[in-house]
Amino acid sequence: MNNENRTQLFEQTPIPKAVAKLAVPTILSSLVMVLYNLADTYFVGMLNDPIQNAAVTLAAPVLLAFNAINNLFGVGSSSMMSRALGRKDYDTVYRSSAFGFYCAVCSGILFSLICTIFLTPLLSLLGASPETTAATAGYLKWTTCLGATPAILNVVMAYLVRSEGNALHASIGTMSGCLLNIILDPIFILPWGFHMGAAGAGLATFLSNCVACCYFFILLFIKRGKTYVCIHPRMFRLNKNIILGVCGVGVPAAIQNLLNVTGMTILNNFTSAYGANAVAAMGITQKLYMIPMYISQGLSQGIMPLISYNYASGNIKRMKKTLFFSAKTVLTFMLIAVVFYHSTASSLIRLFMENEEIIAYGTRFLQGFCLGLPFLCLDFLAVGVFQAVGMGRESFLFAILRKIVLEIPALCILNALFPLYGLAYAQLTAEMILAAAAVIVLYRMFQKLQKKQKL
Repeated sequence: MNNENRTQLFEQTPIPKAVAKLAVPTILSSLVMVLYNLADTYFVGMLNDPIQNAAVTLAAPVLLAFNAINNLFGVGSSSMMSRALGRKDYDTVYRSSAFGFYCAVCSGILFSLICTIFLTPLLSLLGASPETTAATAGYLKWTTCLGATPAILNVVMAYLVRSEGNALHASIGTMSGCLLNIILDPIFILPWGFHMGAAGAGLATFLSNCVACCYFFILLFIKRGKTYVCIHPRMFRLNKNIILGVCGVGVPAAIQNLLNVTGMTILNNFTSAYGANAVAAMGITQKLYMIPMYISQGLSQGIMPLISYNYASGNIKRMKKTLFFSAKTVLTFMLIAVVFYHSTASSLIRLFMENEEIIAYGTRFLQGFCLGLPFLCLDFLAVGVFQAVGMGRESFLFAILRKIVLEIPALCILNALFPLYGLAYAQLTAEMILAAAAVIVLYRMFQKLQKKQKL
């Protein structure tokens, strides 16, 4: 995408068309990521072994922890790049992308080393029992001990590419790895292939992430001189302004994901007390819940460059219209998703495992989780705006409110009042309060911006 086309997209293209061009590829790549997560669960589920299925569920918090690094250097650098583009400060764009890239590489290597050295205590922390320890360790060996760097790097590079409005290539890179994962899963997992079980799902993920990284390296080589994404070592500097700009947005986003890991770990530990079938059912529920959740997340991430650019260039009216159009679109979809999930919960769980106890657990779980979706999408949009405009403090506050103040205490209280089944309603409790807070904070933010423009 050349400079003229990029400027037209950010400044002149009608809002629905601009949102579609940026958000649709991002949403599609998010959906493909969900499909590959579902593929792990589906093909492992075909073994009809709750222990293998539970292993994938128990390892999920570690994979979610990757998102903390992804957000620190992906969200932080891409927000910095888009705002710099709006100001026409191209040197900052180059240096921000190099900073994000090399920090992601170093963080991935460090993450792998830590998880390899402390694998045994990590398995205990995740809630693995003696019967699920071996399978969980096998899965983590490939996805984390060996695969942390490519897993982190391909997501961070997608953020960097998307920051200049090139959402299509960012999504193709992400989807290439996900689609390969879906193809490799049955080969490595099932008896007719290598029959590796959960470890096979991990190996498929590792190889797929390596392929996705290769796509981005080839893309940057082909587009050299025509892109603001720069990974040349000479552009990497520990510049104070860039560090503060990236970390001001990235650190709160990373903390939010670390708290998500904490919440998921607590949820899995509570669930594991009821046996492998309950854990497997919760894992299937979480994967199904990810579909609308990732659509909402994809939309909020997709519009971030548009929000950032117009905020930095002072076009608050266009920024506001972008947010309102996106909110109306995603809310409509989420209400439809709630009705669909609530009415078809048992049939959806049955697609993954023909086990009546797991189906019974999963049906109740999914019907509870889905009620929070309309509120969740408002929260995601608000946090996306905070990240886009550099409001790290507000983003951090929402992360603390969501997990520490609201969701984690709700998990403890609801599990005590309604053993096991109360866990499914903790997120609804938190998101209702956060959605109301999001509307208030966004309203006040736009009031302040409009007052500044009048001065």
